Amino acid sequence: MVGWTLNNDWSEQLDFVFKQDYYQHLLDFLEYESTHNKIIYPPKEQIFAAFELSSFENTKVVILGQDPYHNEGQAQGLSFSVPKGVTIPPSLRNIFRELEMDLNIKPSLSGDLTHWGNQGVLLLNSVLTVEKNSPGSHAKSGWVDFTDTVIDILNQQKQNLVFLLWGAYAQQKSELIDQEKHLVLMAAHPSPFSAHKGFFGCRHFSKANAYLQSTKQTTINWEL
Repeated sequence: MVGWTLNNDWSEQLDFVFKQDYYQHLLDFLEYESTHNKIIYPPKEQIFAAFELSSFENTKVVILGQDPYHNEGQAQGLSFSVPKGVTIPPSLRNIFRELEMDLNIKPSLSGDLTHWGNQGVLLLNSVLTVEKNSPGSHAKSGWVDFTDTVIDILNQQKQNLVFLLWGAYAQQKSELIDQEKHLVLMAAHPSPFSAHKGFFGCRHFSKANAYLQSTKQTTINWEL
């Protein structure tokens, strides 16, 4: 399988990654899956959507998810986001609920978070692909090495980023981040199973904007 070309400054940042052996193995894995009648989400042209929306230079907030939605029509290459017209998943409904409690923003009728990405919110899943109806199926394919490198690049090359780490899996990534240089906000996952254990009331959206303002950066308009 031919690799992807990123049409912004991420291409330069990730050029050395695209030359790594593990990345070629990842491409070979995806090629094998696709030629053996496996349905992979998101569609190939959307796998790097998070990077296309939020260039390296513009990225100022990172919202880390785990892997893409595995049901048909949901995944679009952005963590927690679904295309317009698709039923809003429970975790995203809870994100909207927290937004309303935090910033009095009424819940959106659409689960498409593209507007956040366009403002420099990198909606990054740790694993960028998944097999249909098989959550976690690509967890060991090489994507975690790739996205850990992305976090490391952001950590080293940028200053005053905000990382929103929701749930135990995402919080493990805090070890990759210099918290003297960046703001790391951690809370329970917004899933219905855990949102009441610390996600609701975390006020991460207002805290992120307060930090951006204090570091003389443009705040995020969280309203969709």
